[in-house]
Amino acid sequence: MKNMYHFTDGGLRNIWLANGFKLEKGPYGKVVIIEDQAGLTMAICKALAMKPAHLTGAEFRYVRQSMLLSQKSLGIQFGVTEQAVAKWEKTGKLPKYADSLIRVFFIAHSDGHEKVKNLVNAMNHTEQVIHLIMKETSKGWSYSEEIKVKKRNLEKTS
Repeated sequence: MKNMYHFTDGGLRNIWLANGFKLEKGPYGKVVIIEDQAGLTMAICKALAMKPAHLTGAEFRYVRQSMLLSQKSLGIQFGVTEQAVAKWEKTGKLPKYADSLIRVFFIAHSDGHEKVKNLVNAMNHTEQVIHLIMKETSKGWSYSEEIKVKKRNLEKTS
């Protein structure tokens, strides 16, 4: 794999870039410049979603993070705790349903499937309180949303 760059972002170990990057010298050593990082992330996730083998924990995490999903919001949708999702990602021991569902979510989301995009967007908001304000108009009922972000308790207990 001469003249290729071993891309290890997000803990990935099996990604090699043949082009689309520049290596430059920086004050602290080699610097890698990737012009189209968003495009590369999408291409990697599509390749991971289509690969025939099971996803590793790092690959699962990479796909999840590409959709901006927290472990907590994904866990809620899968009916497990965020600690369970963290364990899958750390150990690589994913339930078959989780491996399959994350692939389906990503492929449909990236292909612009509006209902799935809305679902993923809703999953991103599971840590928020959304008040639906209902108003009756001459055309019937309508609604608007008022979003309040839940505050996380970051106090350390000893």
